[in-house]
Amino acid sequence: MIDITQLLKPTDDEATSIRYSKKCKNATHGVSEHMGPVVAWNITQSCNLKCQHCYSSAVSSSKNELSLEQIKETIDQLAALKVPVILLSGGEPFMHPHLIDIITYIRDKGIRVSLSTNGTLITHDVAKQMKELGVSYIGISLDGLEALNDSFRGVSGAYAKSLKGIENCRAVGQKVGLRMTIHKENIHQVPSILELMEKEDIHRICFYHLVPSGRGEGIKDMMLTDEQARTFMDRISAYALDAQTKGIDKEVLTVTNHTDGPYLYLKQKEKDPEQAVLLYEKLSRNKGNRSGIAIMNIDWNGNVFPDQFSRFMPLGNVLEASLEDIWIKGNDALNALRNKRDYLPDKCQTCRWIDICGGNLRARAYSVTGDLWGEDPGCYLKEDER
Repeated sequence: MIDITQLLKPTDDEATSIRYSKKCKNATHGVSEHMGPVVAWNITQSCNLKCQHCYSSAVSSSKNELSLEQIKETIDQLAALKVPVILLSGGEPFMHPHLIDIITYIRDKGIRVSLSTNGTLITHDVAKQMKELGVSYIGISLDGLEALNDSFRGVSGAYAKSLKGIENCRAVGQKVGLRMTIHKENIHQVPSILELMEKEDIHRICFYHLVPSGRGEGIKDMMLTDEQARTFMDRISAYALDAQTKGIDKEVLTVTNHTDGPYLYLKQKEKDPEQAVLLYEKLSRNKGNRSGIAIMNIDWNGNVFPDQFSRFMPLGNVLEASLEDIWIKGNDALNALRNKRDYLPDKCQTCRWIDICGGNLRARAYSVTGDLWGEDPGCYLKEDER
């Protein structure tokens, strides 16, 4: 994850961003020596939408998922690992029959909870309940404006319901933001989405670069071109910087493409070399891709993965082994990810940004090339920039 707003800040404010903390420097199996991984937990495969890019290949009704008791036992183990936050996702997490019990149990363990949702099921009462339960953040996904969003998500009226979900969250003071997976078909609507943020008084947006996993395998050709990716970064970083200059509270992040970090640094170096030094220092603490190190994914059946896009690489199952055995002791595949510099392709090995990017997203490399250690086509840096 690249926190553009934090990187462009002229100060080194660690308190607001775990990912750029100085504690990251000595990290091994987690964010730091004293903190476990951030956990993205797909608690259900059930969903009321049919998104083309769904990495979970969500279905209308999922069966044979972890029981509530098994989920609680897993939460106990996550607490022992000292995870800082659990992101509940799906499918659609609000379709899980025990969502309230799950959130309550996580909070009782002293772990922060956030939600990734399409927002269509968030009524005023639901939003109020999330606020009362202490949910720290709700990310609601849109794929563009109404016509494009509803077409891509396979359900008419989804856009209006998602916006209503955002409105309901804001009405009760629940922190909420947008999530958008960018690709060739919706990149032209990014300016309109930024305008929507202003209109709806939304303070945070996460842009996901397309990873063709799950149902997303069918839309590999929709990944941004190099030039589109560069133009996109120019636009959203200018937006973040303008908001910062005006003292407006906006948070802009990108996810699943660590090339964004070096690119942002190079652009900032042209404009403000002194501030770029601080930006570089923040990036060097984060170390780029952290799949299998500071990120863990668990699915609805209890399977554990390095991240939510790497379903081709199961590390174990919570019903068959403890998380300590799966995550701390690890296996050959996980250990290779944690020492990936020895396995990355030549293009990464010779790149001056290898310690900043970390070889970018291995899941996308695998999805496109069939080789975990192949080149990630998401890298859009030019030869003279590497």
